[in-house]
Amino acid sequence: MNLTIHNTFLPADNPEASLAFWRDTMGFEVRLDVGYGDMRWITVGPPGQPQTSIVLHPPAVDPGLTDDEKRTIAELMAKGSYASIVLSTPNVDETFEQVQKNGADVVQEPIDQPYGLRDCAFRDPAGNMVRINQQA
Repeated sequence: MNLTIHNTFLPADNPEASLAFWRDTMGFEVRLDVGYGDMRWITVGPPGQPQTSIVLHPPAVDPGLTDDEKRTIAELMAKGSYASIVLSTPNVDETFEQVQKNGADVVQEPIDQPYGLRDCAFRDPAGNMVRINQQA
């Protein structure tokens, strides 16, 4: 089998703030921006990797969700424990400095982990955990 990760989805309750973070802070390019009523799906991805994208989507819009489930999703997002993504970079310290200077919400400064990785972590405007690992 030959599989490639094409899209992953992260909830975005404030599309403009999420777009600014992923485009301006993380340096991703906008690939698609689709609106439907008052909802918006924005596809972004790293330059030079057209096969891999993140879709920033409105949270809890599935018509099968109950009001209680929608409230739970909103509560988890507010705590920053609903969704996450792990990215990699050749130099985590350099990437951390760049992302931090753009005002991102720092969760963890770069550190050598006991399992062999050096990484750091931020939250995007929707509370999604963004971990960045240094490539081995």
